[in-house]
Order: sequence, then C-alpha cells, then structure tokens
Amino acid sequence: MKIALLGYGKMGQVIERIALERGHEIILKKEEKNTFDGLSAADVAIDFSVPTAAVSNISSCFQANVPVISGTTGWLEQYEEMVALCNQKKGAFISSSNFSLGVNIFFELNEYLAKIMSKFDTYKVAIEEIHHTQKLDAPSGTAISLANGILANSSYTNWTLEKPEANHLSPNELEKQIPIKAKRIGTIPGTHTVNYNSAVDAIEMKHTAHNREGFALGAVIAAEWIVGKQGVFTMKDVLELN
Repeated sequence: MKIALLGYGKMGQVIERIALERGHEIILKKEEKNTFDGLSAADVAIDFSVPTAAVSNISSCFQANVPVISGTTGWLEQYEEMVALCNQKKGAFISSSNFSLGVNIFFELNEYLAKIMSKFDTYKVAIEEIHHTQKLDAPSGTAISLANGILANSSYTNWTLEKPEANHLSPNELEKQIPIKAKRIGTIPGTHTVNYNSAVDAIEMKHTAHNREGFALGAVIAAEWIVGKQGVFTMKDVLELN
C-alpha cells in the first residue's frame, strides 16, 4: 500500500516507521509548506498535521480521489464541510480525535458508564486530560470526544473548559456542564480521566498512553481498512464496535 503522510512531525515519523514495518511504502511526506506533488499516486493519505493545514490537506485528498485518515484536532468546526465534500467527491474519510485502539475501547466504556450514571444524580462528572507542553489545542480532542459521549447518554447539556470565565454561568447552568481540566506537563503523551464524584465515594475511569505507538498503529490500521471503501466512517467501523 502506498501512503502519503500529510504532516511529518513526531507523530508522522512514528506512523512512517510502523507503516514500513507493516510492509507499506511512503510516497509523500508533506510538511506545511510543501506541495501535494505525488498525492494522486497514493492508495491512502494519513493526516497528522496542524489545525491550520488540516482542511486544505483533507480537501486535496478528496480532489485527488485519495482516501484520507485524519488525526489532526482543533479544526472540527469545519468537519461537516469536509463530510459534504467527501460525499460530493465520492471519497472515503475517517476523522478521529484519537486512533489508539485502547482509547476507542475507552470511548465505548465511557458511553456505557454514562448511561448507567445518568440514573444517579448524586454523582457529578468531571474530565481531566494531561498532555505534553507542545500540544497546541486545549482541551484535547479526546477529552471533547469523551464529553460528547457523556452528553449523548445523560442530561448534561454541554462541556466547559475549567477556567474563571465559566463563572458567568448561573449555578443551574453549571450543574448541566461537564467541567474539563486541561494540563500541559513535560512530555506526557496523553492521560484522560473520567471521574464521577459523590459525597460518599467516587468512580474513576482512566486511560494512560505510554507513548505515541498506539496512536500511530491505530491510524495505520484505519488506513489499511479504508482502502477500496467509499463514505464517511469512524473507528467504531474499523474496530467493529457498532
């Protein structure tokens, strides 16, 4: 399989190594200012770039009729636009806040737990995420996905990044918000915790990434899966979690 890497930072380099180990060929390594020369020859593209480049990268893949796997976060206000373009061009697309196999299992557990906890209003939920100091967006895309999983299965109405500006909300409004605390520490690849706390006890669920390998492996597996398909998919489709 011929792969185009759109974004060649630390994640791109790990993806390259894993792809080569799995017998694939890297035919394009594009950084932000490089051209897309050679993209149309790829069987699939993997985008781990930056928020300002993601939409251009993804659009170029659809124009070139190349399936695209995107792990870039911080651009999702244009996600529906990219979905529409994918459908218009009869392309193939997976965008995920986290391609780690463990995290996607964690997402499923999070939704299941949220359904159970929605029956017990004595517990209040909170999310904490910890990442390396070079991570540009906060909260992380993974934390937002966790919050969205809870929102879909509970009476909470939104999430809020824990900061003083949130104090403009009324007490009743704050009760319906999922607080997310974002920390940036050292070189931590990613730790996410969902906590349900009551006056008498707490239930905590945590995923800890030890390195970038899990993210990269999941992205390559998704790339292998999507070749020859048409449509917009998720990691649930890849891992048969539906």
